[in-house]
Amino acid sequence: MIAERMSSESIPASLNSPSKPNARRPIIAIDGPAGAGKSTIARHLASYFGLLNLETGAMYRAFAFKALSASISLEDVPPLLELSAQTTIHLEPTEAGNRVFLDGVDVTGELREPSVTDGASRVSVHPQIRAWMVGLQQELGVAGGVVMEGRDIGTVVFPNADVKIFLDAAPEVRGLRRYDQLGDAAAEVQPEEVVRELRARDERDRNRADSPLKPADDAVLLDSTHLTLDEVVAQAEAIVTEKLGSEILTPTPSK
Repeated sequence: MIAERMSSESIPASLNSPSKPNARRPIIAIDGPAGAGKSTIARHLASYFGLLNLETGAMYRAFAFKALSASISLEDVPPLLELSAQTTIHLEPTEAGNRVFLDGVDVTGELREPSVTDGASRVSVHPQIRAWMVGLQQELGVAGGVVMEGRDIGTVVFPNADVKIFLDAAPEVRGLRRYDQLGDAAAEVQPEEVVRELRARDERDRNRADSPLKPADDAVLLDSTHLTLDEVVAQAEAIVTEKLGSEILTPTPSK
């Protein structure tokens, strides 16, 4: 089971060695469409390898939540840019996932509403908003030692990431996974509606002019359509271990 695989005793010494304080810490990028399981896999890899998990999609959801709360059109760029200048977003990694602080307030519980997840995709199509977000994300991960997941981490945010995984699955499978995540709110929608909305989000993400959703040229493709969660986790672990090995421990020159 995954809980058993997360034991700190399983963390390879080569990736989590306090005896080499100058060792460069890796950046692991996980990209993919909505509902592919990026958050779950990123959270596991971070725990398993002793890294921080940073969920960049939550940052877009937080901003969309603020815009919706302020009744700002998600298609109207000037007021969105003005709002971004008055916005701070902070991620606090925990074992259960990222807590998201918007202007100092914990809004984690508000960010899985369908209107907010849809809004995140809508604000993300604007190049100016993406540029602002990319800057924030690069600040969060520049020191390394992170697993960062999103839509364009391996292509735009950290194109030189040490490991790049593109996690995907058939739209129908991803839609049903997203439907299951709704919990009590699932009673208000039909699975077909969730799949339809997910396909629409895929269309926006893959065809936007700025930073479209696509695998980096050097990303490893991991299709989870016919895999169990434990199988996806095992394959993701193997990809990271094979890519990094002991190479990541090469000390960087002191300045």
